[in-house]
Amino acid sequence: MTQQNRLQSGGRIDRSKPMTFTYNGKQFSGFQGDTLASAMLANGIDVVGRSFKYSRPRGIVACGAEEPNAVLQLGATEATQVPNVRATQQELFNGLVSASTNGWPSVDTDVMGMIGKVGGSMMPPGFYYKTFMFPQSLWDSYESMIRKAAGMGRSPLESDPDTYDNVNQHCDVLIVGAGPAGLAAALTAARGGARVIIADEQNEFGGSLLNTKETLDGKPAAEWVKSVVAELATFADVMLLPRSTVNGYHDHNFVTIHERCTDHLADIAPVNQARQKLHRVRAKWVVLATGAHERPLVYSNNDVPGCMVANAVSTYINRYGVVPGNELVLMTTNDYGYQAALDWDDAGRKVVAIVDTRASGNGARAEAARKRGLHIISGSAVIEVQGSKRVSGVSVAAISADGGKVTGSITKLKTDTVASSGGWSPVIHLSSHTGSRPTWDDKIVGFVPGPTVQKQLTAGGINGQYDTAVALKQGFDAGQKALTETGLSAAEVVLPKAETLKTDAPMTLFHIPHIKPTSAAPKQFVDYQTDVTAAGIEVACREGYESIEHVKRYTAMGFGTDQGKLGNINGMAVAAKALNKTIPETGTTIFRPNYTPISFGAIAGRNCGSLFDPERYSAMHKWHVEHGAKFEDVGQWKRPWYFPQGNETMQQSLDRECLAVRDSVGILDASTLGKIDVQGKDAREFLGRVYSNAWAKLAVGKCRYGLMCGEDGMVFDDGVSACLGDNHFVMTTTTGGAARVLEWLEIYHQTEWPELEVYFNTVTDHWSTLTISGPNSRKLLSELTDYDLSNDNFKFMDWKQMKVAGVPARVFRISFTGELSFEINVQANYGTHVWEKLFEAGKKYNLTPYGTETMHILRAEKGFIIAGQDTDGSVHPYDLGMGWCVSNQKPFSYIGKRGMNRADCVRPNRKQLVGLKTKDPKAVIPEGAQAVLDPKAPIPMPMEGHVTSSYWSANLGHSIAMGFIKGGLDKMGETVFYPLADGTVIEAEICSPIFLDPKGERQNV
Repeated sequence: MTQQNRLQSGGRIDRSKPMTFTYNGKQFSGFQGDTLASAMLANGIDVVGRSFKYSRPRGIVACGAEEPNAVLQLGATEATQVPNVRATQQELFNGLVSASTNGWPSVDTDVMGMIGKVGGSMMPPGFYYKTFMFPQSLWDSYESMIRKAAGMGRSPLESDPDTYDNVNQHCDVLIVGAGPAGLAAALTAARGGARVIIADEQNEFGGSLLNTKETLDGKPAAEWVKSVVAELATFADVMLLPRSTVNGYHDHNFVTIHERCTDHLADIAPVNQARQKLHRVRAKWVVLATGAHERPLVYSNNDVPGCMVANAVSTYINRYGVVPGNELVLMTTNDYGYQAALDWDDAGRKVVAIVDTRASGNGARAEAARKRGLHIISGSAVIEVQGSKRVSGVSVAAISADGGKVTGSITKLKTDTVASSGGWSPVIHLSSHTGSRPTWDDKIVGFVPGPTVQKQLTAGGINGQYDTAVALKQGFDAGQKALTETGLSAAEVVLPKAETLKTDAPMTLFHIPHIKPTSAAPKQFVDYQTDVTAAGIEVACREGYESIEHVKRYTAMGFGTDQGKLGNINGMAVAAKALNKTIPETGTTIFRPNYTPISFGAIAGRNCGSLFDPERYSAMHKWHVEHGAKFEDVGQWKRPWYFPQGNETMQQSLDRECLAVRDSVGILDASTLGKIDVQGKDAREFLGRVYSNAWAKLAVGKCRYGLMCGEDGMVFDDGVSACLGDNHFVMTTTTGGAARVLEWLEIYHQTEWPELEVYFNTVTDHWSTLTISGPNSRKLLSELTDYDLSNDNFKFMDWKQMKVAGVPARVFRISFTGELSFEINVQANYGTHVWEKLFEAGKKYNLTPYGTETMHILRAEKGFIIAGQDTDGSVHPYDLGMGWCVSNQKPFSYIGKRGMNRADCVRPNRKQLVGLKTKDPKAVIPEGAQAVLDPKAPIPMPMEGHVTSSYWSANLGHSIAMGFIKGGLDKMGETVFYPLADGTVIEAEICSPIFLDPKGERQNV
């Protein structure tokens, strides 16, 4: 397997360690140190994908995170499939399997490619807004066709075999970028005693110094890099993070770093190693040394494989020993672009011509090119490229001094590679993440970071400073500044001497003119990944899109996985010209996290599988398992659903459990109910604001039921809270709503009422709650305590401190069954002990364990609601017939009061909660069934309401149901119908939702 474009020497690859990889089913070779992109170029692979909209052949353009085309599918097996990986950032490993993400039947011969030949007229900007609208019946077909055409990789269909990690870090100085500026800053901060983290997305530190033949102190720059990295590694408080992309820069110097730990080793991470890791870092100071990306120029057919940015050409030659072609035409607006031609010439390949858009270039690199006798064409540009799957030639013509039009005749040159340099764009993405708007700098022809409130410093290329000596000095200064700002002493660092080359001013040029108008010329691509052309941007401006943000969305510029790193500035320039504005007047889009795509695995870390939604167990869980309980998931908890005996069916078990509670005594494990400890001198006031009823006069030792409503007045949770002391309460919530309620309390305290002195702590896991209910519950509890449980001493809605089975307990006399009930709360470690003691004493009373389904039936017999089942975010207390739980006399308005008084909430004929008694006592209405007044009405039938709770009641001998009916509270005794899917209809009478003991005598005995 020959690598036709590989040099025999040079680069940072290890030729003694050959590797093989597969691309689209064919095997190729490379070396350790290659990226997938450099190995592909070494093997002469030209076409790496097809464009998003026009299915045009695309080749490798760049060499890093800015690469828009070489976005591939990786993975040797189904489980290891990874979509949309940049070949320029994926290190080569032996056996790597890759494939293009689109192209049918192959990427080289794509049927959809015909669209690219006529696509300009078929798919102008915004065509997706104007097309595929009608007829509606074809929407599914449209979606399928569009998704197939998009072709941007696919997710694996099997579980990911790898593990991922999250880690929290703190440091004094976080340095983003390990080029000359970043390394100088890190060395300075480390010598000053700072805790330092330095991260770089490449596999080794050095940044731009790895891609050049530059010297420092007269030695290869890589030697200085090696010595600095070695010294940094000796500091205990310095963390070096190569292969780590800083993806997000957030408020208060919170930074996220995506580390690719083993992506360079194999498809699957080695045993006991995480594939990727997400570092969540809090830094006192952040130094952005992120460098700059070279901009390509926009010219006709600039997307043909073989068209590259100039710096990428130099990188592949100097770092990877790969010359991506045989004959080069270089077009540049600045002196830096000349370096690609010099490196190409050093590699022994032919430089056909250097096309300088400026009338003259007298910088050091231009002079070096002249001395070598390289052909320089000044005041001209490459206006068009010839070729389909590879560049075959270019058209060169003289252009005006302002670059606005072609002024000379066309000369055609034969070549297979075109490199262009339109200048440099500082990598300002992270600074933009914090809301800082970039500032345009005419001198460097680019945006630089704007003012920020973050503790942020910048150095090097991000400031538009591309000279190595300046970058080193700015890095040193940033390190010293960070030291002094964190209270540390300045450090002694002697910077290496860098050669400074003379440079002439660059030409401000983005869009190369053509002899034809932009709309008629061959396509001039601005954003390669989303197929946005200069003509498309001009169309958007003509159609009235003047804001650059609107232009971006209308054309999809910058929407790709590369976030417009190469194309956005060029796109802004084209829009500015079309609008007859300057670039600062046109403005810029704001980059957002993430800087590059990040895997869901890295975001989740270990919080997946059983850890994503952990199973929670009460202290009595083992007992439940041993006694045959069937479980259901309630929130994260495993709660006993019912306790079948022998060959009982579920309904038989429920009937037995319900009868046992009403006839004697049953026991429920209620430990999972949310419990929030509320303390502080303003605790009582706070409760009065979050509950809809009054709490100011609740005495110590008393309990009260309350409803919580959102700002819209709709019920979202309920529960009983007990007053433990003048400034101390314990709040109970639904099992599934506990975390949300706690978060809700904290939000209101921190954002709305921070002046209130109140504190919240979740104590759900601290307590086991054992609820005994039934006429014999007092007798049973009396056998385990010396406390006076008489009705006179221990009234309904009281709580008492006592010992139960020798264990200190809080006992609440509250009931969710309508029976005499006691909720026994003990420290969770004693839960099983007390539970078993209750069963020892309860044998004579036939103590029966019951689960959540029986609990639901018992409470429904009493007409008690379950928040989340009988409420759905659209009902307020009055809809539930619970106006008694609302107090409008409180001095401070409770949450939801205004919401309840909205016009919609007080309109007549709202759905209201009622009871439903079927005409056929044995018929159980399915939950969710819709009520109608006329079951023979044509479809769609007018709906009058729906069923929320429905059960068979063994205690009553007939079915019971609760549900909503429009104006239901005024329709008692009327009949409604419930048509079912099988064609049958259940007839029911609207009644009170309280089916048993309407006066509440059973719970008050």
